[in-house]
Amino acid sequence: MAKIILTTDVANLGGPGDIVEVKDGYARNYLLPRGYAIVASKGAEKNVRTIQRAQESRRIRDLDHAKEIKATLESLGAIQLTGKAAAGSKKLFGSITAGEIVDAIKAQGGPLLDKRVLDLRDHIKTVGKHSVNARLHPNVKVDVRLEVKATAAN
Repeated sequence: MAKIILTTDVANLGGPGDIVEVKDGYARNYLLPRGYAIVASKGAEKNVRTIQRAQESRRIRDLDHAKEIKATLESLGAIQLTGKAAAGSKKLFGSITAGEIVDAIKAQGGPLLDKRVLDLRDHIKTVGKHSVNARLHPNVKVDVRLEVKATAAN
């Protein structure tokens, strides 16, 4: 059995900062390579509070807090994003990720969100206006409007 410290929420195992014991192969082949956990050591155990504080800053505390964040997101309007595309083309070379959307929201004065609250069913691969659903709370959902613009690829 391997003793590890979780860095993110892992289904049926625990949350950030939890110290758990799992089978060696599960830790070595799944949790550690994906960054979901770190090996528990004396130094790492001191970092547990830092991990928990970082997660707490992004966590939505309750229904009222979720409604507050929803109002803030709606007041921002369309979130501006850029992606590389060929000249005159509407198709992006890559796709817009949840992490890029969260960073753009923060850059436009919005709240700091966890990228996992965004529901990106379809990859955003074209220039134009898009909408992404954000699950802030089981009872609070909001559509985040995005406007993707192209930059010239080198």
